Amino acid sequence: MSNEINPSNFIRNIIVEDLKTGKHKEIITRFPPEPNGYLHIGHAKSIILNSGLAEEFKGKFNLRFDDTNPIKEDTEYVESIKEDVKWLGGNWDEIFFASNYFDTMYEKAVLLIKKGLAYVCDLTAEEMREYRGTLTEEGKESPYRNRTVEENLDLLERMRTGEFKDGEKVLRAKIDMASPNMNMRDPVIYRIAHAEHHNTKDKWCIYPMYDFAHPIEDAIEGITHSICTLEFEDHRPLYDWVVKECEMESVPRQIEFARLNMTNTVMSKRKLKQLVDEGIVDGWDDPRMPTISGLKRKGYTPEAIRKFCTAIGVSKANSVVDSQMLEYFIREDLQLKAPAAMAVMRPLKLVITNYPEGQTEMIEIENNSNDEGQGKRLVPFSRELYIEQEDFMEVPVKKYFRLFPGNEVRLKGGYFAKCTGFVKNDKGEVTEVHCTYDPETKSGSGFTGRKVKATIHWVEAKTAKPAEFRLYEPLILDDVEENEGKNFLEQINPNSMEILQGFIEPTAVENAKVQDKLQLIRNGFFSVDSKYTTDEKLVFNRIVSLKSSFKL
Repeated sequence: MSNEINPSNFIRNIIVEDLKTGKHKEIITRFPPEPNGYLHIGHAKSIILNSGLAEEFKGKFNLRFDDTNPIKEDTEYVESIKEDVKWLGGNWDEIFFASNYFDTMYEKAVLLIKKGLAYVCDLTAEEMREYRGTLTEEGKESPYRNRTVEENLDLLERMRTGEFKDGEKVLRAKIDMASPNMNMRDPVIYRIAHAEHHNTKDKWCIYPMYDFAHPIEDAIEGITHSICTLEFEDHRPLYDWVVKECEMESVPRQIEFARLNMTNTVMSKRKLKQLVDEGIVDGWDDPRMPTISGLKRKGYTPEAIRKFCTAIGVSKANSVVDSQMLEYFIREDLQLKAPAAMAVMRPLKLVITNYPEGQTEMIEIENNSNDEGQGKRLVPFSRELYIEQEDFMEVPVKKYFRLFPGNEVRLKGGYFAKCTGFVKNDKGEVTEVHCTYDPETKSGSGFTGRKVKATIHWVEAKTAKPAEFRLYEPLILDDVEENEGKNFLEQINPNSMEILQGFIEPTAVENAKVQDKLQLIRNGFFSVDSKYTTDEKLVFNRIVSLKSSFKL
């Protein structure tokens, strides 16, 4: 993957200067997800940025799992992250796990104690919050802050061997309880957690905190530019403190950029997990989810996501991106790629009463109206067809030009058809529309005798393949994600998915495979669903409508 992020971004400028001055001979970046959930569109921006910079400057890009919290992490997430990063084109040079460095981290904790820069604290979490102070008030020193080096070393070792319960003791860095930066007020760097780890199993019952582990990991791997989102800007002094006081040979530089925020989208892994756990969505790969696996299943392409990330760029300023912008790029990507097909999602039988019974002919229709070079295909046509219910009205409204008694339309690629009547059931619902056709009006025949104001699509009734069509709307109605005091579940759109049973022309799907993309005439871009499609049942997800008023 070449660097597709805007080449003028400030992070790239820093790298150019560092190489120019000889500060670094080789650039090494990383993407460091915690394996406690599936990746989402926000992570895609970081993957593309980090891997793109490494490739552009002929450096290295590492995939590293920050697996320091065994309670929330799972091998399932590790495997899904690998798959998603690879699918996006983030070709890593090496894979690392934070847990592989636990021995080194423990040694560094011992080093800090010996230097008088760390101590074992017995305060409860609530007491620690009280001692910490506020943004306007200095914190108070823990009564355990001045334990001797020998006592701290002994207690840390006993923590490691499992003598104490969860929460009974922690190891804290000894920095400055009066610091204006709350992160520097003796942060916790180790806690007790009697839980089996997905990688180290039961070897450890104490685990390093992220703010302690992360800079050590970066330094061990020789990361030159540790790129993270803006919420870690206040953590940078602690990051630098850990690298310095742990006497790491390599000194990485932390650089922050604005995270991706999108309208009608939840970007919190905790909230996404809640949607999955409470059954509001059909798993992490539900097409309504902003996860990479959800977008992939819906039918998004890695090319479209990369172009989207390029367009939003990299900056220091937080902003909210319209979710329609992402839709714009998948629409642009598929216009020339996805072949066209006809499908009817709310079927209504149409009988051409003057068409010869038992006769079937093949109609030529272009494969892609945006690219004549894709040629044409043959579609069966006969006396009985299916059309969309919305293409007939018993009593037409103003400016309605499709089928109604006495009106004539063109059947796409075929003939003019004039409505002569209809049939209703006992409930008063129209179940069948009757038409006559004019055999002189076949598309491509050069007929100029008269014109019609509408063209409608159709499928031939006997050969059409049954299919399920899933139409999606935004899962989140309100685009304000972090609204204090408001449960985000109140923002869930109850009509975010509509499932329709219809038909699709046989030619388009005779060799259909999961993830195949189609441009279904008048209905949108669709993808063959990877979860529910079987040999007996075709399921399509609508990726996006064919057109939008959104413009870049």
